[in-house]
Amino acid sequence: MTEFVLRPAGDAAIVVEFEPKLDPLVNARAVGLAQAIRESPPAGLRDVVVGYHSVTAYYDPLAVDADDLLTWLGLEARRSRAGESAHERTVTVPVLYGGEAGPDLQSVAEFAGCDEREVIRLHSARTYRVYMLGFMPGFAYMAEVDPRIAAPRRQAPRVAVPAGSIGIAGPQTGVYPVSTPGGWNLIGRTPLLTFDPARDEPYAFRAGDAVRFEPIDRWPA
Repeated sequence: MTEFVLRPAGDAAIVVEFEPKLDPLVNARAVGLAQAIRESPPAGLRDVVVGYHSVTAYYDPLAVDADDLLTWLGLEARRSRAGESAHERTVTVPVLYGGEAGPDLQSVAEFAGCDEREVIRLHSARTYRVYMLGFMPGFAYMAEVDPRIAAPRRQAPRVAVPAGSIGIAGPQTGVYPVSTPGGWNLIGRTPLLTFDPARDEPYAFRAGDAVRFEPIDRWPA
């Protein structure tokens, strides 16, 4: 396969796409490229967004020549390397599993053919990579969960999922930052505020982070 491809996305964005798969090394390369672009942005660049295996550069078409930007992005992409896979930081997320906090824990246990305690053990035993943020402000797509508990999305999404809910959908897990409709299997909930627009850094997660889920016995007073 080609090392990467460059393609326009409308008249004000360019996508750099690496190998299209859920892979930590491919994602690390995308994260590294985005960091390099942010550190030395060309004039007229508006935003840089990381995907699972891509980087999208948004620009002002009145201030930037698209062909020049395309050439520059190609050079930066060639400088990036898949070996740059170190996590930027580790974020620990306390989780109250099961009960009202995790109404789908039992169904995930049935999917896995085990009891709820084993689901909790399997979910909290791994260190997850944040591949990207999307869907809503602060929603981090993390992977990969143990295949035994990789239950598919619910057939009927909920109208309202409480903020802080921890979900599983196939190989991914994530934290709902605000109350919203959602179709992931809810196995727990965290008191950690993962999105707060009043903070200097509104998001608790960023692409490239390592995340650990830590079981707690009770909701903080």
